[in-house]
Amino acid sequence: MTQTIFEYKLKSRNPKTPHFYATIFVGVLIFTFVESMYSNSKIHYFNLKSHVTDTAPQFGYSENNVVMAEEQKSEEAENYDPLIPPDNVSRDERIEWFRRQLPEIEVLKSTTLSQQFHSRVFNFLNKGCSVLHHIIWMSPARSFGKREFLTLDSFFKANPDGCLLIVSRSMDSPCGYAILKPLLDRGFKIQAVTPDLPFLVKDTPAKPWLEQINSGTKDPGYVPLSNNLSNLIRLTILYKYGGVYMDTDIIVLRDFSNLRNTIGAQSLDPVTRHWVILNNGVMIFDINHPILLEFMQEFATTFNGNKWGYNGPQLVQRVIERMGGIEGFNLTILPPRAFYPVDRVRAWRFLKKPQDESESRWVENQLNDLSGREIYSVHLWNKRTKDLEIEEGSVVAKLISNHCVVCDGIMKA
Repeated sequence: MTQTIFEYKLKSRNPKTPHFYATIFVGVLIFTFVESMYSNSKIHYFNLKSHVTDTAPQFGYSENNVVMAEEQKSEEAENYDPLIPPDNVSRDERIEWFRRQLPEIEVLKSTTLSQQFHSRVFNFLNKGCSVLHHIIWMSPARSFGKREFLTLDSFFKANPDGCLLIVSRSMDSPCGYAILKPLLDRGFKIQAVTPDLPFLVKDTPAKPWLEQINSGTKDPGYVPLSNNLSNLIRLTILYKYGGVYMDTDIIVLRDFSNLRNTIGAQSLDPVTRHWVILNNGVMIFDINHPILLEFMQEFATTFNGNKWGYNGPQLVQRVIERMGGIEGFNLTILPPRAFYPVDRVRAWRFLKKPQDESESRWVENQLNDLSGREIYSVHLWNKRTKDLEIEEGSVVAKLISNHCVVCDGIMKA
């Protein structure tokens, strides 16, 4: 359009003839027509975009799920995390910072979408589930990578008729739908649902803690609050719905249907063979199991946001130690081989390809060992190994190739 006006100004310096004026008149008519068409096309474009965003059943996971436009965020907003506190600040400065963030932290509130949580979960469970597993994702959907997808993939290999519930605001979105689509297209029962934290803690010992957090009087600590919200949500989900909770850095090797009210030890005393460290990365519980109330009570009354693991695996261990064991709670503690057969310190080696015949034999020996019936999953310890590539020929690569459905991009995970 700028070039047309420029050429017109050059021509206007020449003597003006009747033919010139006729040309200008026709040009004006064409200009007006094109501009009108361009303007109408812009209006139609924005109306179409608005229509897709507002209705959005294509991104839902059941007929009744509509992802509200008000719940959707731009890519920039999605990548911003108001739950990560600033470094090198005092306790009072951190609390003041947190008070300013509270209006932006929607996961702590009930919203139009989150208030549908229970009905959406209820409808999902009515599809018929051989087993019910839960995972929690507090980070942006775009950070749910191939490594995390392996957990979902291996779950459905072991449980083709199982149900997998992803408790996540960010994954309950068009971006999340695109990530889950390879599994949905194969007919697997998987759904991401935005949690309603006030509903989940209602009638539990954790309710006062959430009220303190929402009032801005509780120090969230320097550990990202998302980490501790995940620790709490897994307890409330298991208490209200039962099933299996698992972390997103796990390869599922077989179904868990024969397990009830079970947690796993991470390590044993080499002499007594009694558990030394417990872990909450995999937990199986019936609905309303009483020990979950004890866990939530401990979370609410001893919360410390300045220690990694204090409100998670260490919490489970503290409660069981304080109660003198598991007598009377119908609870089983399985040895490390059940869920954590790979020690986190040497987990890196299981991602490396063999360099010689000796290492190749080691890989095969590990694979044979991990095929035992008493082993249900392998924890990859993403906090330590997330920056390592899963190399072709490694123990983990071979495990995944035998326990996946989609099997996409294993070596790039």
